[in-house]
Amino acid sequence: MSGKYRLLMITTLIISGCSMCYELIISAVSSYLLGNSTMQYSTTIGFYMCALGLGSYLSRFFGKKLFNSFVNIEIGIGIIGGVSSLILFMANIYIEAYSVVMYLITVMIGTLAGAEIPILTRIIEEDEQNLKMTLSSIFSFDYVGGLIGSIAFPILLLPKLGYFATSFLCGLLNIIAALMIIIKFHDRLENSKLYRNIAFIIAGFMVLGMIFADNISDSIEGGLYRDRIVLIEQTKYQKIVMTRHKDDTRLYIDGNCQFSTSDEYRYHEALVHIPMSKVSRKEKVLILGGGDGLAAREVLKYDTVKDIDLVDLDGEMIRICSTDKNITRINQNSLVNKKLHAHIEDAYEFLENNKNLYDLIIVDLPDPNSESLNKLYSNVFYRLCKNALSKGGVMVVQSTSPYYAKDAFWCINKTIAGEGLNVKAYHLEVPAFGDWGFNLASNEKIDTDFDIKVDTRFLTNDSAKSLFSFGKDEISTDVEINRLTKPVLMDYYNKAVENWD
Repeated sequence: MSGKYRLLMITTLIISGCSMCYELIISAVSSYLLGNSTMQYSTTIGFYMCALGLGSYLSRFFGKKLFNSFVNIEIGIGIIGGVSSLILFMANIYIEAYSVVMYLITVMIGTLAGAEIPILTRIIEEDEQNLKMTLSSIFSFDYVGGLIGSIAFPILLLPKLGYFATSFLCGLLNIIAALMIIIKFHDRLENSKLYRNIAFIIAGFMVLGMIFADNISDSIEGGLYRDRIVLIEQTKYQKIVMTRHKDDTRLYIDGNCQFSTSDEYRYHEALVHIPMSKVSRKEKVLILGGGDGLAAREVLKYDTVKDIDLVDLDGEMIRICSTDKNITRINQNSLVNKKLHAHIEDAYEFLENNKNLYDLIIVDLPDPNSESLNKLYSNVFYRLCKNALSKGGVMVVQSTSPYYAKDAFWCINKTIAGEGLNVKAYHLEVPAFGDWGFNLASNEKIDTDFDIKVDTRFLTNDSAKSLFSFGKDEISTDVEINRLTKPVLMDYYNKAVENWD
């Protein structure tokens, strides 16, 4: 292959890598805004692959001005991809047809990227004799670029830059690639000076977008959350947002409210003190999730507790909730208590390697709206929890809403019972969430008489007993066990979310 065309191969790598990043951005943003990550990633990939074929077909209609066409493709992908995150967030705020916008952006990028290789091949075959060698080089660069983009996005780009700066950066790279072609092949490009000026202007816009990405993020997030935002952090695993209105502080993970200080005590008292009242020996406690430290705060009310192992995948969550004054005021510095030992790892892997027995296991994980979380609600996961219980030990599981997600709630209940544990379901009203439920489980029989001896703001012995009653519209029996190999729970949950919306 002639040296003069090597630059075109490099641009192929850039286009492929950036296009892959755009599709990952579209999928990730859609999962963040709509949930159901399997659906978002699957449809985005499907539409993108179909659009690649469409672009390849349409390339036959491009005329002889192939360099102009190639530059137009570079610039087009750069513009559309560069503003993709911004358009998607604005579409979610201001219009109803978000999915239409998402699919349209996906198809536009895919169509342009699909036309790239056929046009590049036509450019090179005019001069090259060994077309077989040329084609193999083109596809090699294209596939390597896709690999680079798919690795760089989750490991480097999203955690360090966030959605907006990442899309603007990829847009800038596309425009730089276009400028390289314009300068190198100006003699074969009509109106090369005009193209060069346009490319510089667009590149400048992308640079400004990167510089002001945080300002754009603040503005957009302000439209997504009703209260004033006091903290935004994109970690390796999730986006953490904290808002405040008067005395009410709220914490959101990937757009889902985790707690409101106005009523979180109702949730955490029910989560901790009901199972604690059924444990005879209250010495060793395991908390899976609970990185905000609020469950640990309630556990620490028991002087008999000697050790608390808290397992959370996101170390940044624990750091924020250990140091931010808005949260340490609420969790009473529970995360830095000498009795608590934080483990930054996946809860499933922790249990697989665990050798300890616990008097109480608190499963306080986010709702099962993704494959990674669904695994933590599976039959095998609860089997691991059962194996970690001491004699007479008790487990409690945050189980979403028995009213809004009835099938999901009772699927969790049935899955726990399927592992041979005795299970009792209960629920309460948490104003920030609505009707919210839990499942209490033990190897021993569980009664609903309680003797709660620590200070509480909501829970009493009488009110605790009443939480185990359910109305007819909150009970579902036609559900399956959520198996690791057949994750039905995620489908139950996502269907419920669609009905909520």
